[in-house]
Amino acid sequence: MKALLIPFALLAAAASSAESKPPATLPNDGYSIANCVNTFDAAKSEQTKAGYQYWFADRNFADGKTVKLSVVGVGLATHPPHRHEEDEFFFVLEGTAEFYLDGARQVVGAMTSLYAPSWHEHGIRNAGQTELKYLVLKRYAKKE
Repeated sequence: MKALLIPFALLAAAASSAESKPPATLPNDGYSIANCVNTFDAAKSEQTKAGYQYWFADRNFADGKTVKLSVVGVGLATHPPHRHEEDEFFFVLEGTAEFYLDGARQVVGAMTSLYAPSWHEHGIRNAGQTELKYLVLKRYAKKE
């Protein structure tokens, strides 16, 4: 039996037609250009034992979805390998990271994404000779 080939343009058109349409009236949810743009401000960064962090979006901003910059000194880690309910994406911006996941380790460089699934033991440490800078993208569970 021959495989059915569908051109990408047709798939894209089908996907766009299946997208939901916005409501007739948009919600007044408190988001504006003023609070939806966050430029790094060193004065608002928080010191850690390994460097510093900066929250571009904390858990209170967008329904628990967060974006954080972590900066880690040479040979350091913000904390030992750990587990938690939320899954996380890490995106290495600068430097060299050693990613730990369930007993395995891999050294990676800039422009690399890393994924830590929910409840899997994971960690990141600076394995290079310069500062390590990476983003952490995570969604915290809603507080009841």
